[in-house]
Amino acid sequence: VQLQASGGGLVQAGGSLRLSCAASRSITGNFLMGWYRQAPGEERELVAEITSGGSTNYADSVWDRFTISRDNDKDTAYLQMNSLKPEDTAVYYCTALLRGTRYWGQGTLVTVSS
Repeated sequence: VQLQASGGGLVQAGGSLRLSCAASRSITGNFLMGWYRQAPGEERELVAEITSGGSTNYADSVWDRFTISRDNDKDTAYLQMNSLKPEDTAVYYCTALLRGTRYWGQGTLVTVSS
C-alpha cells in the first residue's frame, strides 16, 4: 500500500489546515488509518487514528481541535486541524495498519507561526 499525504503548509496560530492521505488501494476492510507527527528533535507521536468502523482515538493534545475522518469510496483519510498552535508544528505522516503490517506515507510539513 502506498500512501500519499498532502495539505501541509504554513499557517498562523489559530488557523486551520486539512490534511489528506490517499491510498493506492482500497482501504475498506480492516485498515486502521492514522496520522502521526514528528517535531524537530522529538520522537514520532500518534495524533489520531480511525478504524474501518469509524471509531476514533486522539492524542490528549489535539482531541478538541483535530478531527480524523475517512472516505472509503475515495480510499482517503483526512485530518481536519483547527485552532492550530505553534507546538503543532511538525512533519505529519499518514499511516495505515492492516493485519499487523504498518505502512507510512512520505510526510507533509505543517508550520504554525505565532
